[in-house]
Amino acid sequence: MEIEKIKDEILKCRKCSLWKTRKNPVFGEGNINARIMLVGEAPGYNEDKTGVPFCGKAGKVLDELLGSVNIKREEVFISNILKCRTPNNRNPKEEEINACSPFLDKQIDIIKPSTICCLGNFATAYILEKFTLKDKIKGISRIHGQVFLHNSIFGKLIIIPFYHPAAAVYNPNMLDVLREDFKVLSNEKQG
Repeated sequence: MEIEKIKDEILKCRKCSLWKTRKNPVFGEGNINARIMLVGEAPGYNEDKTGVPFCGKAGKVLDELLGSVNIKREEVFISNILKCRTPNNRNPKEEEINACSPFLDKQIDIIKPSTICCLGNFATAYILEKFTLKDKIKGISRIHGQVFLHNSIFGKLIIIPFYHPAAAVYNPNMLDVLREDFKVLSNEKQG
């Protein structure tokens, strides 16, 4: 299966120095026929420990947000731009994104989601640029919850930037903003 080949490539990857400090690369998980794909920035401490995306506090917030719009985690595919944790969860470097993003690109090509939810600034910037919407890139505080459309010969792709769920871990007031933004997914689930 093609998705397994990518997983194997990620396990063997040495394209940047992050492989030296990782415990487990985080491939991603979920339904490979998902209509909705969520893309984060990079694995955190718990994700590096387990190899599972969004399994820590931010993952609990993400599960709650999905549940608030009646979407089960098993219905979506969850991935990150980077497959390895950055030291001390620092921001990804451009060379790390350049080295790792082809794995995400392959995942998107295989899954063919109709909606991509970008979790945070880095995911939003990468996905909007990838799908020729670079002119829409602004800080997440200005475009969160907005719907962007990319038309291609394969059909329409909906891109929705969200604050990263970790924002609600550090600032509980953000949970209401995220819940409100996630309501847009109720429509996307229906198709």
